[in-house]
Amino acid sequence: MIKDKSIFIKNIYYMLSYAFTTLNQSNFEDVATEEFENMHNLFAAILSKGIGQQLKQGLYREYLNKTENMAVMRGKIDISGTIRNKIARQQVLSCEYDDLSENNLLNQILKTTVMILLRLSRVDSEHKDALKKEILFFSNVDTLEPSSIKWATIRFQRNNQTYRMLISICQLILQGMLQTTEQGEYKLASFVDEQRMCRLYEKFILEYYSKEFPALNVSASQIPWALDDGIGTMLPIMQSDITLARGNEVLIIDAKYYTHTTQVQFDVHTLHSSNLYQIFTYVKNKDSKFGEKPHKVSGMLLYAKTDETIQPDNAYQMSGNKISVKTLDLNLQFVEIAAQLNRIVEEHFGLNVV
Repeated sequence: MIKDKSIFIKNIYYMLSYAFTTLNQSNFEDVATEEFENMHNLFAAILSKGIGQQLKQGLYREYLNKTENMAVMRGKIDISGTIRNKIARQQVLSCEYDDLSENNLLNQILKTTVMILLRLSRVDSEHKDALKKEILFFSNVDTLEPSSIKWATIRFQRNNQTYRMLISICQLILQGMLQTTEQGEYKLASFVDEQRMCRLYEKFILEYYSKEFPALNVSASQIPWALDDGIGTMLPIMQSDITLARGNEVLIIDAKYYTHTTQVQFDVHTLHSSNLYQIFTYVKNKDSKFGEKPHKVSGMLLYAKTDETIQPDNAYQMSGNKISVKTLDLNLQFVEIAAQLNRIVEEHFGLNVV
């Protein structure tokens, strides 16, 4: 898929910049201009700048429940623990209390990720030096076993919103890039795996259109089933990746990041059938909601371009709707990637980038 790794890695940064607007702040400017030969250094540089910014604001602290033997009461008495102390002839109280601590899950994830990056030979010394200085401020924070982190349970609120981007980067590293050797040591894969890249690819396209085309209504909206009797028990949710709308004109985009953009059987290349069925279903159900009103609903499968010889570039008229299949070349300078995305909007809505 990748011909020039340095260009592709730079574009990963730009994709992250749209997905996480925090990266557009001034303290990340030098990261944006730096050339990276591997993704290890890119993520190390982003984490270093992000953690440095967080340290200026102060590490997030939250109240953690602790139980401790004490000479004087603090919080509330742990009855069973105090009885055990009496039996053992220890003249101390077992107390439960809440302690405002930086040793919480978010900081533990940051420290765990940094400690792993510091052990990797492919991370340059300049990034390691910066991370080593910052990790000194995490002396009271524990590390975790990466496989034990339950990412789905992490919740952000007003006091820790600044961690959202940092934790997402850590998740990309710990889930998408880490592989375990036979000796149980960690190493980073050359690139984030297909599943994680697909999610980033979707979010990038969504946020790009949201920012660059304010005249459009841009969302990852659900599409209701067109039911004759209104009964939809057990029907799956139709969740679009990107829906662009202006008035009664709609373009539904399904973003696909695959190693292979087509399926091959008996040397015949065809589109992934499940992808085509899915986008057709989305379009026809969305189309039916307009009824007799004048409208136009189209669909698009937008694949990340691979280095395969055959690349899909087709448009079909299906039961009154246009379904197109295109590829987005991520191995170009970012201005050319943006031009490809802009042309899609120009062709479907007649709009130019602001």
